[in-house]
Parts: sequence; C-alpha cells; structure tokens
Amino acid sequence: MPAPGVCLNILSERNLKDGQGSPNNPEKFLDQDFHRLKQFCLKEKLRFVDNLFPPEMKSISLGPLKREDLQRVVWRRPHELVPNPVYIVQGASRFDFIQGRLGNCWFLASVGALTFQKRIMKQVINDEQNFSVDYAGIFHFKFWRFGSWVDVVIDDKLPTIDGRLVFVQSKTPNEFWPALLEKAYAKVCGSYADMDAGNISEALMDFTGGPHMTSKLNDVSGKLWDTMRRAGQSESLMGCGTPGGQAGLLQNNVLPNGLVEMHAYAVTGVAEVVCKGRPVKLVRILNPWGHGEWNRDWSDKSPLWELVRPEDQKHKVVLDNGEFWMSVEDFCRNFSDLDICCSDVKVLTGSYSSSWKTEVHRGQWVLGTTAGGCSNDIDSFSSNPQFRVTLKETVEDPRDESSPNLLVSLIQKSHKRNRHLATNFHIGFNIYEVCRNLKNQREKFPASFFRNARLVGKNESYINAREIMEFFRFKAGEYLIVPSTFQPNEAASFLLTVYSKTEAIIEDSSGYGMTRKKMILRDNDESFQLFPQYADKYGEVDAERLQRLLNENLYAGHSQKTTGFSLDLCKSLVALMDLSVTGRLSEFECLRLWKRVVFLKDIFYGKDVSRTGSLSLNELRNALTITGFVLSDSMLNLMALRYGDSNGEITLENFIVLVLRMDCMAKTFKRLAAGGPNMMLGENEWMHLTMYS
Repeated sequence: MPAPGVCLNILSERNLKDGQGSPNNPEKFLDQDFHRLKQFCLKEKLRFVDNLFPPEMKSISLGPLKREDLQRVVWRRPHELVPNPVYIVQGASRFDFIQGRLGNCWFLASVGALTFQKRIMKQVINDEQNFSVDYAGIFHFKFWRFGSWVDVVIDDKLPTIDGRLVFVQSKTPNEFWPALLEKAYAKVCGSYADMDAGNISEALMDFTGGPHMTSKLNDVSGKLWDTMRRAGQSESLMGCGTPGGQAGLLQNNVLPNGLVEMHAYAVTGVAEVVCKGRPVKLVRILNPWGHGEWNRDWSDKSPLWELVRPEDQKHKVVLDNGEFWMSVEDFCRNFSDLDICCSDVKVLTGSYSSSWKTEVHRGQWVLGTTAGGCSNDIDSFSSNPQFRVTLKETVEDPRDESSPNLLVSLIQKSHKRNRHLATNFHIGFNIYEVCRNLKNQREKFPASFFRNARLVGKNESYINAREIMEFFRFKAGEYLIVPSTFQPNEAASFLLTVYSKTEAIIEDSSGYGMTRKKMILRDNDESFQLFPQYADKYGEVDAERLQRLLNENLYAGHSQKTTGFSLDLCKSLVALMDLSVTGRLSEFECLRLWKRVVFLKDIFYGKDVSRTGSLSLNELRNALTITGFVLSDSMLNLMALRYGDSNGEITLENFIVLVLRMDCMAKTFKRLAAGGPNMMLGENEWMHLTMYS
C-alpha cells in the first residue's frame, strides 16, 4: 500500500524546495525510478513490462478503436516488428511520422514544432536511448506537468494489428521514437483514448514548461507578425487550429482549399519574401497527417513563387509532405487561433529588459472552504485563496515604458487520473490594489476589503480552459491576486504563475499550518456529578460508558440532529485524554474531558448561526478562532475532508473530536520538540504515537 496522500504532499513540497521537479532533477511519475528498474532488468536478464501502464486493452480503452478491433490488437516490441529497430534515424525531424488511428493531431502537431528546438527535444525524448547497448525494453521521457518536470517510464510494447502499428507510425519503418513518445504521453493522459481530441496548447506547454499565449486570429493587432517573427527566431513552439465543423463532432472534412476543418497544425517557420518588388509576409505550416496541404496562394505549386527574388526561391519545396506556405493574411482568415509557448517572456512581450522573474504557487479550491466562486457574491468570493504581490521600484529600459511588466497565468488541474474524466471549470482571477494602511495585515482579507478595494486588473472573461493568462502594467506597490472558479463549490487544484519584469515578492495570504493560542476553559466542576453514575466498580469509564455519558447528557437544551457520539469517536476521545494509557479514563481524566466538551459545545451552538445543527466551513473557521486556533486554508481544507460530511458540514461530535485532537497533537509536538522547530522520533516511537491518539 502506498504512503497516504498527505505524506506524499509533504514529501513533494520538501522535494520542490530542494530543486526536484526541474528538467535535470524531474519527479518520478507514478513513483517509478527508470534507472533502478533498468538495472534490475539488466541484472535479472529480463525485458521490462510496465504494470502501471500494462500492454492490455485498458491502456488503449474504447474510442479510437472499435471493440472488435481492440480484440485484434497484439502488443509487440520493435524487434518483433523489424529486424533492426532504431530509436532515431539520422536525427529527429518533423517529417519522420504520420498520424495513426487516434484523433491526437493536437499532440502530433506539437511534436512537429518540437523537432525544431533541439535542446528541448533532447530534454523530452532523451535521444541517447537505443535498442542495442544495455537494452532492457524500458524507455523514459520527460514532460512538464502542472509546475514540475516528470520522468515517465514505459516499456516498448506497442499496439499493432496485423503486424502494423495502430497509432503514430514513422515513415522510416525501423524508427520508433514517435511511437514511444506517443505511448509515454498516453500513459500521462491515462490511456491512448484519453489523447483523442485536445488543444495544441496542452502539449506545447507540456514540452516546454514555459509561458504560453493564445491569439484569436479574427481579432489580431498589428503586433502579431512581430511576435511570430520573434518566436521563430527563439526557442519557441508554435501551433494553430482551424475552425468549422459541427460542434461536438470531429469529422476532419477537407475543404476545397486543402485545409482540414477543426484540425491542429504546427507553425514551422515565418519568412518575408519580395514578390514583384513588394514584401510579402509568409507563414509555414505543417499538417501532422504527413500529407494534405493548402492549395491556394503561396502553396507548393503556386505561380507566385516564380515572381519572387532568386534568393527567396529556397523557400519553395514541391512535396506532398504536409508542409506548406501561406500569406499571413490568409493565415488569419483560415485559422482560428495561434498558440505560442516559449522559454522567455520577452518573446511574447517584445520587452527589451534583460530578464523576467518567475514565481510559482500551488493552491486548491476545496468544497466549503476555498471554492468561493467569482466576485458576484463577495462574502463567498473572499474565501478563495489569496496571494499578496509586492512590486518593487526598478529602473527599466526607456523603450519598455508602455509595455507590460507583469504576466499572470492560472492553470487548473483536475484530480482525475484520466484526461477525459477531467472537468475544466470556468476560471479567472481578480487583482486588487492593497492600500498603505493595510500593508501590515498578513492574514486573509475579509469580505469588507473587497467591497471597498480598487480592482486594478482581471482576466478578460472566465473560460473553461486548462490555462488562462493576461498581461498587465502596474506601478510599484502592493496587490492581491484572487484566483477563482466562476461558480462556487467547484473543486480543483491550480497553479498560479507570476512573471514580473520588476523585482516581486509573492506570498500566500492564506498562511501555513496553524497558529495556536491557549484554550481558556470556564470552571464548571459542579456539573460533573454525573461520573459516579457511569463509572465501573473501579471508578473508571471506558469508551462504551463514555458513549452513554455523552449521548445522555450533552444535548440538554438543544435538539439533537445526529445519532450522537459513535463508539469509534468515543474510543478516539479516550485515547486523547488517557494519561495512564489503560484504555479507560479516571475521574480526573474524565473531568478534564467533560469540561472541554461542554466548552466546545457552547462554542459550536454559538457559531451555528444558520441553526442547521452543523457548521459550515466558514462557521468552523470562526469557531476555531474562539478555541484558540487560526488555521491556514490548506489546514482547513484537510479538516473539511477528514471531519466534514459530503457537503463539508461539521457536526457537533466531529467538531469536538477535531479540536481536542488538534490541541493534543499541538501539545505533543511542543513537548517532543522541546521548544525547537523540529522533533525527532524513532520508528517505534512514531508508531506508538500515531496508532494511539
């Protein structure tokens, strides 16, 4: 059994601080260590078989293949298909492959763009892999996934029908890097079927991890060409898509002009030629099918090529290889959007500044706590995660005085393993100016702040996309970024990335962990004459007796909304208060518990303003403050998941156990850490502590 998610999250946060998740130190996808697995296979003289993405029907799934075709699939290693398999034949090229029986043109168009950037390509495909030296049937690839680079391990068993690859194929029969790369990405998506249909921007970002921009080509400014030219001259990937087709249907109709409806293409170059003495701006585009081209002006056989200068003739290539030229005007008329993903924000902004700074923050929208929705409801909106940004004064190039100095990117991440099960919510963000008199506030800003604060920036509209981004130009000062879904109570993780030209300090205003103050109890000893009625002949109370004591006496004066304390909850209470570790409470221990339970009951009913018999997460936060605990969003989220019902509501019984356990664990840490920031436990000590508390 794997370690619990909270443990893995703690390790992940520690690893990120130590530099894990970078291209040179990627995270291990699904915790598979390529080098360890390969060494094991070599030592045991085995061929690797990936049990986490097995060569079985479920790794393909229904969709791209009919059920009868699925049953015909045979998984074969490359050496079972050809006598001399090669990973890469004479360098990886955009002309190496053609699309198979999978609607993943968005992915393959991105691969076509990737082949132009040799450094990034090498980083993704690990081009030193081969089928000869130390071959063990195991390969690995690197992708950027929601803020971290991950190393994805696969075996080299590929799906075939009648001895031919089912999905992407190389034009050179013994070359296999395209098919193995596609398999690795299918594993990341959950299955081959989960790659069916998508947006080219997804794969562009997963290949680079850099800033990304989408331009709608029906509403472009005169700066489009300059941006494309900068991208073409830098370490950038570009892709585009055609409009049309019936909504919800991918029919791939070929139009009379040779373009395919609702299809993804790679942008592989830009050039300016001179035709009859006049400059013409051209865009070069690649169809991932490996054939099928634009047949109008500036196509391969267009007569316009006879009218250009001799030095521009080099751009003319007459081959049905899927690649063609067209004017930038025709490009904007026939394509709907352009995606650019680069390694440097300057490519997108045209900035003259030497470098931009990058800050990345992870967060969650959790039902009932931090999934507050948009600002249509300010009270709910204020519960969203909040990020404080301080922009410092800086001296910038005079040519940049009107250009953006801030780029904000928000990426949502579903909790689903399979890509097609993931739901993209409508997401957005607001940016507020923080007045000088509030600079010292370090806790979350309340709803009253948003009713009066000046909104200085936001994304254009809430969009159900994986990522949204906007450029801004702000003066030096303090700002608050609030990311949200449009509707409240939509749960997802997110990645907030802020690129700044000036020096910036970004803090999560939601805090971290908890702040603990002493719980102050009232004196109500006289109420505890109940003990003799429930104690056994030895003057002790076990969990069953405690259950009766609480359920028969605690709810006086209040309508009971639940069945009361369960035996399991009472066992937990005994373990928390049992100083002698006997499984029973003495009169003194039971008195301490009773006083705390009554104290917490009064707080609970005092903060249950909705009179529902349970606390919403906002009411819980207020109740915990009275008990002496101020919780960060992340800690409150955990409490909602652990102690709340399906709606995130907390009952009286769970509220009492929650507070007492939190108080106990905080005291335990303080005692064992002896006043320091850390504590050290042996395995036996750790097991004793966690299994009986």
